Amino acid sequence: MPDVVQPEGWAFPKGYANGMVAIAGRIVAIAGQMGVDRDGQLVSKDFLKQFEQALDNVVTVVRVAGGSAEDIISMTVYVLDRLQYLASTQELGVAWRLRAGHHFPAMTLVEVRGLVDAQALVEIQALAVLPTAVPATTAPAPASPSRTVTPAPVSR
Repeated sequence: MPDVVQPEGWAFPKGYANGMVAIAGRIVAIAGQMGVDRDGQLVSKDFLKQFEQALDNVVTVVRVAGGSAEDIISMTVYVLDRLQYLASTQELGVAWRLRAGHHFPAMTLVEVRGLVDAQALVEIQALAVLPTAVPATTAPAPASPSRTVTPAPVSR
């Protein structure tokens, strides 16, 4: 599981991390996912329903690759209406926690003029780092909770 980067003295973000560190693993780049079903049909004209389906699609890609929602280290959410997103944060938080619990990757929200599907209201692109395969002769290490990493100062 990746480590959260929280610079000392910064306020803790709500619903995302300032940064994530993945020690090693297999990188999965998840293309932008919209609120479409497996047949490519938009599930609804409702923003929340589209968000939920887009997030389900992202998590499905990660799972098919052999990971879980907790392996997602970065997400970019593209929306047509930033104010609609901000007005929905309570419901979006519930949708997120149902799929990823209290794991919050580094995240960016971008308001755009349009998406590929003219009816789409949201698109989510992500990056995940899956654990490397454990050799058959080695027992996996016990799971440890995510820890916060404070980066060392950079000298110039």
